[in-house]
Amino acid sequence: MNPSLSDTPALSRRGLLKFSLGATAFLATAGLGASLSGCSSSTPASGFAILRRGDLLFLRALIPVMLDGAVATEQMPHAVDSTLKNLDNGLNHLSPQMLKLTQQLFDVLGLTVTRGPLTGVWGSWENASADEVRQFLDRWENSSLSLLRMGHSSLLQLVMMAWYSRQESWAHCGYPGPPAV
Repeated sequence: MNPSLSDTPALSRRGLLKFSLGATAFLATAGLGASLSGCSSSTPASGFAILRRGDLLFLRALIPVMLDGAVATEQMPHAVDSTLKNLDNGLNHLSPQMLKLTQQLFDVLGLTVTRGPLTGVWGSWENASADEVRQFLDRWENSSLSLLRMGHSSLLQLVMMAWYSRQESWAHCGYPGPPAV
């Protein structure tokens, strides 16, 4: 007897693997396409060693959402700027391969053709609301695609390491600072 459609799973393990491979190929192609076509400038923004103008647009929308609750509203502009400087410094010390992967992630997030379908943010990052950014983060964190979950994890680690390496962040988490030597 043949099973009815309601008895078969909506997406089999094999189907999920095929979909994941297809999505991975799509993201890699989009990132490579953006890099090769010149859509993503490789020139750092003014005052930065690594971060590019498009990266800054995305990160200026992302960082306040990630630091929400850890930073007072009136301190947020300074916290964003100092986090960007620390992030740029950290990226400047990555291996060339890790830097390339990070820039490809930023390219995929900045490229109009991939940003909308992958993040749900169809307009520019500078016009994205905090709720749209939260929904994007939630979407990636809970995605069935491991590539998107890894992207979420990478973004979270990059921003949190850049913020919590700053002395002004220590009081919020109860860290008294390094011992005097």
